[in-house]
Amino acid sequence: MIASARNVSVRFGNTVALDDVTVELSGGTVVAVVGGDGAGKTTLLRAFAREVIPQSGEVDAPTKSEMGFLPAGPGNWGALTVRQNLDFVGGIYGLSGTALTDRREEMIARAGLEVAADRTASALSGGMRRKLAASMAMIHRPRLIILDEPSTGVDPVSRIDLWRMISECAADGAAVIMSTTYLDEAERAGELLVLDSGRTLAQGSYDDVRAGFRGTITRTTQPIRREWSWRRGHERHEYWPDGSAPTDSDPGSIVTPDLEDIVISLSLQRQMSTGATV
Repeated sequence: MIASARNVSVRFGNTVALDDVTVELSGGTVVAVVGGDGAGKTTLLRAFAREVIPQSGEVDAPTKSEMGFLPAGPGNWGALTVRQNLDFVGGIYGLSGTALTDRREEMIARAGLEVAADRTASALSGGMRRKLAASMAMIHRPRLIILDEPSTGVDPVSRIDLWRMISECAADGAAVIMSTTYLDEAERAGELLVLDSGRTLAQGSYDDVRAGFRGTITRTTQPIRREWSWRRGHERHEYWPDGSAPTDSDPGSIVTPDLEDIVISLSLQRQMSTGATV
């Protein structure tokens, strides 16, 4: 285990950002943190990066020199070229000479930025700029890599490149924790942490989360309980907690839930049980 958060709670005034959250980060594993706006994803990542101090609980993480952090913003300097951005960050982390040059060119190749290596960051496409930012977070081979929605707003090809870069870092032994709005990415991660209003809704591998899901989801165009339903394409899905599904439901209407269905169902269940707003 490289890092952990144990029973961590964070509040900003009267707002609960995290409530008794526990997660362990092991080398060679990617942990994906998912949830809607205000779920607590960024707060948890910032707690690992030591930018947020919990009111209770404990965060154990490597020193800042041993972690790489990609924030939700651009993550690089627009007036510097790709190589200059990497050289600057690499120098901060103690790389120099041939070691810096070799690692810089390796990261440029991994990110597919060879043709843009001498362009300023401001002249890059959105996908290229995020890949540069990820490369800057990874250049010093950190033990812990923290990525805040690295692929949001990025084109599909760049998303594939980013995921390959993340997987390669994990394969090299780093622990990776990333928030993402793309649930297909989360399904590929080794571990999932599903947050809602700062609370843990589900945790474990994708198979664990699916196996632990209880209740039935049906597809319909006319939901019986609209507050328990949501739109999926041209139809709506409706969640029935344990034992509440109509016994006369058409077997063909029963859905095998994917991660999106599971996350929405668990969030709705919490909302209905607590009166919270999702």
